[in-house]
Amino acid sequence: MIRESYKPYAVLTSSTIAFTVCFMIWMMFAVIGVPLQKQLNLTETQFGILTALPVLSGSLIRVPLGIWTDRFGGRIVFFILMMSCVIPIFLLQYATAYWQLLVIGLFVGLAGGSFSVGTPYVARWFTSKRQGLAMGIFGAGNAGAAVNKLIAPTIVAFWGWQMVANVYAIVMLVTAMLFFTFSYSKPEHIVPSTITLKQQLAMMKNPAVLRYCQYYSVVFGGYVGLSLWMVHYYVAEYGFSLTTAAFLAACFSLPGGVLRAFGGWLSDKYGAYKITWSVMWVCLVVFFILSYPQTKMLITTVTPEQPLSLNIGINAFWFTVLLFFAGIAMAIGKASVFKFISDEFPENIGTVSGVVGLAGGLGGFLLPIMFGALVDLTGIRSTSFMLLFGAVVVSLIWMHFSFKAMQIENIQKAQNLANK
Repeated sequence: MIRESYKPYAVLTSSTIAFTVCFMIWMMFAVIGVPLQKQLNLTETQFGILTALPVLSGSLIRVPLGIWTDRFGGRIVFFILMMSCVIPIFLLQYATAYWQLLVIGLFVGLAGGSFSVGTPYVARWFTSKRQGLAMGIFGAGNAGAAVNKLIAPTIVAFWGWQMVANVYAIVMLVTAMLFFTFSYSKPEHIVPSTITLKQQLAMMKNPAVLRYCQYYSVVFGGYVGLSLWMVHYYVAEYGFSLTTAAFLAACFSLPGGVLRAFGGWLSDKYGAYKITWSVMWVCLVVFFILSYPQTKMLITTVTPEQPLSLNIGINAFWFTVLLFFAGIAMAIGKASVFKFISDEFPENIGTVSGVVGLAGGLGGFLLPIMFGALVDLTGIRSTSFMLLFGAVVVSLIWMHFSFKAMQIENIQKAQNLANK
């Protein structure tokens, strides 16, 4: 007989491992896309579309998956989702044309929808005071992006990019079986049948949900976008090999995933607002510095035939250090945004997390395409960080005025109560 006290931890462990594998597969084009770009002679924009398209399908499926999780339970939905991805992953190795890669990539990308299944599934096994940490631990499965960067380059180097699809299909199949074996379900975790689909979707009209969508599109969408783009960035900007570039890019992806649990703990202790506000400011500073392009200046001196040459830019070491801090901030921010959700929408975590996850995923889909388009238009690679800097500015302004209005409203309510 399995003790009830054991089940929450079994669910958390099995779900986190499953999500790590799903995220690893969701990000696989970040690595195999580099040799594919050379093989198919793709432009920067085409490369961005190739890496981003799986993110689109994984994002669009998040809302229905969140709703189905509320209505049918996370265990069965998670298992079916993983099993449905096995065949598309396996078939990827037989794709030879660009359009074939795009079509199969859409089906492979469904694995990314696992987040909106696992988040409410895990959260409901814990009390409100521990939900932030629990969701943070589950969200640490984002580290699958780093696992992909550590495993896939080695496979590509020895056996070619096709073998990555073969290996990942087997890994997904085994993981799905193990997850179903070691996870559990509770009837009370299913939303009562009296709650209609229309009522669940009505959450999308809530201004708070839209606000959290914006925050998450920065901390998660930015994380996904950079995870997909950084291997290519290191290769093109600094001339590293695929293996070295993937390792350095993992310095961003790994803390960006693992430290999400720490972000959950901080959010439980200090509140979602303080943590999210701090995260946005860290991102603002880092992206501002990374936005500066490699610059060469020729300065005319008092001796015209001896001008002064000045080179301004960030070398690979400092670039990686700054990116590392951005990864830490984004990891904490991803957890703090979902702490907002669990605090304000305890009865509709699945639906709201699906909507917010959709916004974050769409950010991750659009960013690589926009990164590539900006490079094609300007020829400047750091434009990717200029774009992210602008997105953070918007989030900070929105956050400041929205919560200021809430504070004024709360003060007025308190004054009205005191007068009565």
